[in-house]
Amino acid sequence: MLHVKNRQNLNFHFDVLVVSVFHTVVFFTLICSCGAQPQLIGSSQPIVAVVGDDIILPCHLQPAEDASDLTVEWTRPDLDPRFVHVLHDGEELQSLQHPSYRERTSLFTDELKNGNISLKLSKVKPADEGKYRCFIPEITRDSTVQLVVDDLFNIPSSSSSVAVTVGVSLTVCIVFLLLFVLFLWKKTNIISKS
Repeated sequence: MLHVKNRQNLNFHFDVLVVSVFHTVVFFTLICSCGAQPQLIGSSQPIVAVVGDDIILPCHLQPAEDASDLTVEWTRPDLDPRFVHVLHDGEELQSLQHPSYRERTSLFTDELKNGNISLKLSKVKPADEGKYRCFIPEITRDSTVQLVVDDLFNIPSSSSSVAVTVGVSLTVCIVFLLLFVLFLWKKTNIISKS
């Protein structure tokens, strides 16, 4: 009788252990499957472009998730209207877009399924410089990217006076060098004739 009672006791403990393990597995499965929503990741460093360049403002979902059916908004808070590019239900909403960006922005539609919602900006202008916000309303997540535009051909007014001074100095040096060469040539001709 004692042997049977110990066996029942052992079965009871084993059942309790199985139920506890089951509950623990279910608990952790629920936590993992209901985990945090994906984050939008942009660039922590400013993106530098030269006027006329085509550039990419990076932004992607992490972990990667299909963004094909999501609304994607690229905005500049300092503009009115603020929308640089809007994709809703797979359609680009050009009616909302700021006029200065028309025909110059696009998303990589083939990459949306991989969570890539980076913006391509063509023919960069000085006025494009600023902070861009990448936003997905369905998951209320956003990221910002700073664009710095470098105009190589625009010399600031203080630098233009320096450039003129350098140009004049260089011209004067060349004239003196030519005069010196002419003097040496004449002197050499005079000595050789004597």
